[in-house]
Amino acid sequence: MRLPAPAFAPFGVHGVFVALGVAAAVLTFLLEARRRRTLDDRLAVILTGSLFCGALAAKLSTSWRYLAAAPDPTLLGALVYGGKSVLGGLAGAYLGAHLAKRLIGYRAPTGDVFAPAVALGIGLGRFGCLLTETPGTPTGVPWGVTVGAARAAQIPGFPPAWTGVPLHPSFAYEIAFHFAMLAVLLRLRRRPELEGELFKVYLLAYAVFRFLIEFVRGNEVVWAGLTRSQLFLIPSTLLLAGYFLRRSGRPLPEPPPPPSLVVETP
Repeated sequence: MRLPAPAFAPFGVHGVFVALGVAAAVLTFLLEARRRRTLDDRLAVILTGSLFCGALAAKLSTSWRYLAAAPDPTLLGALVYGGKSVLGGLAGAYLGAHLAKRLIGYRAPTGDVFAPAVALGIGLGRFGCLLTETPGTPTGVPWGVTVGAARAAQIPGFPPAWTGVPLHPSFAYEIAFHFAMLAVLLRLRRRPELEGELFKVYLLAYAVFRFLIEFVRGNEVVWAGLTRSQLFLIPSTLLLAGYFLRRSGRPLPEPPPPPSLVVETP
């Protein structure tokens, strides 16, 4: 049985889910920081820097599409019409948090606070993509979704040959991944050997997943059968994997000695 793709896509629905994801991420960040007893004004500065740089990078990383199509491109036009990239947003958010920490002299790791917030935020934001973008490539799996002619006309760049053809629901796969990673991260936060590393764990897992899911996303192939996202992910994944390989060779910090049970006699 083939399922139809979501049939409604009112103007702005993608932005609504992105805003919902950002709000949920901010709330989760604050709750996690409070649970860890690290919530203070400095974390608010780091969060602001991360959000600002993430939003800016998400826009600018896809601005080439606008620059190629606009007869008289401007910076404002690139920010408004340039599209958005999750990968660009993640890279920008990571850089923004790092720069904000350097600016205010904050040395404690913050990745463990960011990781569950980002997983939840992207998972919710991807519902907007599911409702407004091309679901994926043609497939023969039983859960493929179909897009009718009326719905296809509302999706920018939808290939006419795919109308009525079962397609991979690639964004549904990604939503499931992010919510699964949220559950995994909440369990891993109890592991002392991963203290300070949860965001990198999330980034490595997402890099591998996203590289694989690109094969059914339907994005433009630009070199050797790979998309732009995959070409970006190859060095990113190698850097993250190399970091954990180097880290695995470091000795774990020794736990503090137990309190002495010897009672001195006067």
